[in-house]
Parts: sequence; structure tokens; C-alpha cells
Amino acid sequence: MNNIYILPIVLQVIGILVIMAEILLPSGGLLSMLAIGLFGYSLYYVFNSISSSIGMVFLIMDIITIPIAILAGFKLLAKSPIALKKKLSSEDGVVAQSADAQKYIGKEGIAFTDLRPAGIAMIESERLDVVTEGKYLDKDTKIVVVSVSGNQIIVNQILN
Repeated sequence: MNNIYILPIVLQVIGILVIMAEILLPSGGLLSMLAIGLFGYSLYYVFNSISSSIGMVFLIMDIITIPIAILAGFKLLAKSPIALKKKLSSEDGVVAQSADAQKYIGKEGIAFTDLRPAGIAMIESERLDVVTEGKYLDKDTKIVVVSVSGNQIIVNQILN
């Protein structure tokens, strides 16, 4: 192999490693810009210093290897210690909204926190996650449950 090919090949390999590092490290896109610069300079160097046909080979290889590097980076991320591997369970204190939330329709309560539009309300002596229909309600506002959609309990203010 000729020495003229070493620099662009090294830049390409570093660019691929920087893409994988971008996936694993939060850099705000800085590493992506560095990778683009590495690939760009490598292609510029090949097209201007070697030949257009070799430049096209490098370009086609980039079109093939960059998506593969991104996929490999995501696969690496899934197996890395950075990835969240803990499963949430009720033993850990994680609870979902009650499956029988339909029983609260028509019940009155008080906003335990500000509802902007989501918050917590006390309905039948239970603290429940509730949502308004887009309105902001202050703490201690009297509310009524108007509907249940999925796991959302939807409330409105009681007007006196």
C-alpha cells in the first residue's frame, strides 16, 4: 500500500470511532461535528491529492460504513454499563394508575397541588394523579372527575 493512502484511511477510522463515541458520550453534537470534519477532510484530501476515482471509492465506502457504524454504536450502547437495565416493578415502589379508575367519574375532590394542567388531587381520601382539560387550577380548588381516558383521570373545576 502506498503511503499517500495512510492519512485518509486513518481519518476515516478515527471518524468512525468518533461516531461511536458520540452515541455513548453526551457531547451536544460536538463529536458529530468532529466526525463530519474528519470525513470531509479525508474526502477532500483523496479527491485533490490522489484521484477522483479513488475519491469516489472512499465516498461509496463512507455511504456504506457510516450507517453501519451508527447501528453498531447503538448495539454497543444497549450492552454498555450506561444503559438502563433495571426493570421497574411494584417491589421497588413503582405503581401505575389504578385499573379501576372509572369509579372516580362524578366524584368530587380538592386539588392537592397546582394543576398545570397535571398534578395531584385528593379524591375520596386518596391522592391521585389527575389532568385538567388544559386549564391551570390552583391548589385547594374544588374539582370533579369528568372522565377517565386510559390511565388519565380528567378533572374540571367545580363552579359555585
